[in-house]
Amino acid sequence: MDPVSGHAVRHGTSDNQTEFLGVTRKVSKTVEGPDGKPRCGWCGDVPEFFPYHDKEWGYPVRDDQRLFEKLSLESFQSGLSWRTILNKRENFRRAFHDFDFNRIARYKERDVERLLGDEGIVRHRGKIEAVINNAGRARELIKAEGSLAAFVWRYEPAAADLDKPQTQSTSPESVALSKDLKKLGWKFVGPTTVFAFMQAMGLVNDHVEGCVIRSKVAQARKKFKVPN
Repeated sequence: MDPVSGHAVRHGTSDNQTEFLGVTRKVSKTVEGPDGKPRCGWCGDVPEFFPYHDKEWGYPVRDDQRLFEKLSLESFQSGLSWRTILNKRENFRRAFHDFDFNRIARYKERDVERLLGDEGIVRHRGKIEAVINNAGRARELIKAEGSLAAFVWRYEPAAADLDKPQTQSTSPESVALSKDLKKLGWKFVGPTTVFAFMQAMGLVNDHVEGCVIRSKVAQARKKFKVPN
């Protein structure tokens, strides 16, 4: 998954290249960050992404509300770019009460209409209704499992099983998590959406080799205690 566009990365013509939106890009491509150190190449496509890349993307998360927010935003991203969603993220947080799933689960039709009239977010009825539905499913899952984090972190892949960074848009684990969430009644949680969620929330360290943040994310993962 390319974090900028949100579209799947297609394998290209050699072991170290991918074709994305008709442009062949080296998998290991890095760009110089504001401090002169290398970052993942997608930051160069949208320079304002550096703070998100450096401080959020790939660091492990165990907070249920943050996990729910990310799953929700990834579902809104479907068919759009992450740049669009990130630019609207504060609007989404305001509109959805900071993604408090206990509150969202109680939303009524008047809330759907309110959200459909909010120009600051993506006004897609299906996706809005999916977030409301998923909030209810999150509450059920937490009641059964103890936390959303305890559930999703079971699907963390072994590092040895991963392909080279940023060369895949799904994984066996994202397919499994997607399937199990759907069985529990979640919506807009396909394997590609779930893989992007896993990249962002630290279940997969997909920073490219050479990116200065990759080692920082790896160190954060070592210190991270997997919820149980």
